[in-house]
Amino acid sequence: MKQFLYAFIIIGLCSCVSYTKPATDSIPALSRLIQADNDFGFRIFGRLTDNNPQTNIFISPTSIQMCLRMLYNGASGKTKTAISKTLGLSELTLSQTNQANLELSEQLKSTDEKVVLNIANSLWAQQGIEFKKDFLESNQTYYNAEIATLNFADQKSPATINQWADDKTNGKITQVVQELDPSMVMILINAIYFNGKWTIEFDTTKTKELPFTLPDNTQKQVLMMIQDGNYRYFENEKIQAIGLPYGNKRMSMYIFLPKAVNGLADFVAGLNEKTWSEYVANFRYHEGDIFLPRFKFEYEKTLNQALIDLGMTNTFSNADFTNLTDIPAFVSGVVHKTFVEVNEAGTEAAAVTSVFIATAIADQPKPFSMICDHPFFCAIVDDQTGSILFMGAVTNPQ
Repeated sequence: MKQFLYAFIIIGLCSCVSYTKPATDSIPALSRLIQADNDFGFRIFGRLTDNNPQTNIFISPTSIQMCLRMLYNGASGKTKTAISKTLGLSELTLSQTNQANLELSEQLKSTDEKVVLNIANSLWAQQGIEFKKDFLESNQTYYNAEIATLNFADQKSPATINQWADDKTNGKITQVVQELDPSMVMILINAIYFNGKWTIEFDTTKTKELPFTLPDNTQKQVLMMIQDGNYRYFENEKIQAIGLPYGNKRMSMYIFLPKAVNGLADFVAGLNEKTWSEYVANFRYHEGDIFLPRFKFEYEKTLNQALIDLGMTNTFSNADFTNLTDIPAFVSGVVHKTFVEVNEAGTEAAAVTSVFIATAIADQPKPFSMICDHPFFCAIVDDQTGSILFMGAVTNPQ
């Protein structure tokens, strides 16, 4: 019986499209954006797997990138350049990026009754702080962002933000923030919810317990779904790969199985936009069977270090967000949360990416030294009422 070590990546949840890469100067902005998105997805996924080679990882590159593109509209100078290079947007102007994002969002709207794909953006601003009009209008126009003002010092504000995430992910991600730092001035959030039924569902009566080999080479029994048919399939000396379609076959889950039991790390290390395109272009319909374990898990990761590693250093320090606000600001955190469940009926997945923007921390004053070695005044005060109960001048302590 096959032992199934699975590794899958849903790039933007549905951007697995076969194409021949044309010359750069002839690529429409939308195609360039999708290429950049996929490439960034593999790069950040690689960073996360390098640090956690034996951990389940599930990300939505589309969610991360849409959130960072909203932030991109507020960046200036070296910070704007760093975000552009990290996201692979150097060949697109900000205007082209925004317009391509709007086109992508429109094209991702599902018309398949067996597939639900909802994408939502929001911008939560601290009351009393002035933000640049162009920044707000760009996020409303090109990202359909809901804009709301909150008093971040109000203990009820986190519940408001969390309820938004709960609603947009169909209850799969219910908490984005526990509390809000008083230095916070804005939170940018993207939420994606996906629910797709397999074109041909797995027969639950065929599901059975079979051994699954873990990264440490031990085995455990898992519920394995089994199906046979005519599938989009690819195989070479190192991997087997299959495309399992949802609904009317516009969207699919692509699963890549290294032939070596411990071959996942090497496979992921070789993934990039070019190799991905080559893989997908070589899928052909082929008769066979698939053994796929049911799985369900949640994933959460702060992406600061991964983004710094990819080039966004001065987004988190020495940042320039003068296109967002005149107040000195920096990104204090980028947090990504996901949920996924795969069973006989299909796949349910959700993601929320949050970018937290705070006021820049002023230089801390040097520690003082107060030596009371000469006469001084003192007072004993009731701080609640302000009443001075005692006061005195000490000219001779003894």
